[in-house]
Amino acid sequence: MGGTLWSSVKITAESSIENPYAHKCCKTLGVKSEAKHYKYKKPGNPFKIYPNLLMTEMQIDRPLQYVVSDMTAFYVKGIYYELTLYMDLWNNEILTHALSSRRGDRITYLSGLDELIGLEKQYPQYELVLHSDQGAVYASKAFNELLPMYSITRSMSRAGTPTDNAVMESINGWIKAEIFMDFHVTGESPVEQEVAA
Repeated sequence: MGGTLWSSVKITAESSIENPYAHKCCKTLGVKSEAKHYKYKKPGNPFKIYPNLLMTEMQIDRPLQYVVSDMTAFYVKGIYYELTLYMDLWNNEILTHALSSRRGDRITYLSGLDELIGLEKQYPQYELVLHSDQGAVYASKAFNELLPMYSITRSMSRAGTPTDNAVMESINGWIKAEIFMDFHVTGESPVEQEVAA
């Protein structure tokens, strides 16, 4: 018993688990690891929730064909804000937006979606594809259960792949860089009004 314990300590101290000789010695001596073993899990399917329709050979030839959405965050006078945008890929126009000073506020996503649905109702002959990342709100039942009623098809970026929504990411970066210079957001007036203007 003492010899086996000494061998176990010595092997652990001097050998790597990847060393096949050390493994063979342990097996011969009946030394077993007490460490917890984890089963390997394959990475999740990148299209687990909705397929990425932007990866297809899309041809945009009209408004409200492909709309992309994302959220960006910024500070004004030390106050945190989240801005959710819905942008038409036909002409890169921001169709709707929603702003909140509450971190993780689901209402910004849903109110922006309501406005987008209002636009879609004006053009019922159009089929609209809405693309976003796999964020918790975008993947939620509350967000997605409205879409089929308005002929809105869902599309999502692959998990952890912001380049799948590159145009929206680029707009977010530009907005944060220019929010004080081009948009003149100073916090002197309510930020919601300044962003809307």
